[in-house]
Amino acid sequence: MKRDSYSDFSCSEDHQRLIWLEQVTFRGVLGGRSVMKKKSSHKHQCSPAASLSESIVGCRIQHKWKEDVYSPVSRWTGTVLVQVSVNPSLYLIKYDGVDCVYGLEIFKDQRVQNLEIFPGEIASFRVSDTRLADQLLGRPVVHLFETEDGSKDEWRGLVLSRAPSMPAWFFITYEKDPMLYMYQLTQDYKDGDLRILPDSDDPAEVSEPREVCDTLVGKQVECENKDGTQRMGTIIQQVQAKPSVYFIKFDDDYHIYVYDMVGS
Repeated sequence: MKRDSYSDFSCSEDHQRLIWLEQVTFRGVLGGRSVMKKKSSHKHQCSPAASLSESIVGCRIQHKWKEDVYSPVSRWTGTVLVQVSVNPSLYLIKYDGVDCVYGLEIFKDQRVQNLEIFPGEIASFRVSDTRLADQLLGRPVVHLFETEDGSKDEWRGLVLSRAPSMPAWFFITYEKDPMLYMYQLTQDYKDGDLRILPDSDDPAEVSEPREVCDTLVGKQVECENKDGTQRMGTIIQQVQAKPSVYFIKFDDDYHIYVYDMVGS
């Protein structure tokens, strides 16, 4: 398969240090470096279109996006996956043709224009092989992507969960890029583009403390960049298949980051 959208969001790596305000150490879910990336190409916005009391989870949406007064207007179509419980104005969205998941306050973000919400929920496409789907959850994998020259590029990743509202899709993150992505992994597995790895037998992994579980959702985090500047964010979700793994949404970024949190 091709990782078409990755090149659209590529950028230089900036090493950053994460600090939980109550002293929790963060690391990549696969034990890699805590590297954050700012994506520069595709960006989104929102305007009033529906009553906030009406659920739009599972609905299809489309809107225009204008990053700033100097940016051109682009058009976006996608599916609303979930409304974040710790911040009900925040929604996780899968846009068509883009592999990563966006987190947007679509009824507040002034960059979103002419928001349209299509009534009713999208049809749910079920996974034909539920046994394989269950087997993937929480497992380390190697995901193959086709490069421009036709060769295969290996990306080591961790399967996080089935995607809400789109059950044929899975949430996954990667050692090279600890953001939240979505792919139809059972099909990739059948096509030979996904390989399940054995669970780690590293004693450090096995003995990893779990006291942090069920306590971090809703906590604020501070990110200290290499240049000393600060970013603030919120832990928005815990991964059930890997309880020490959480999703983080930073205030100045519409991408969702995935980190394993180990008590210091």
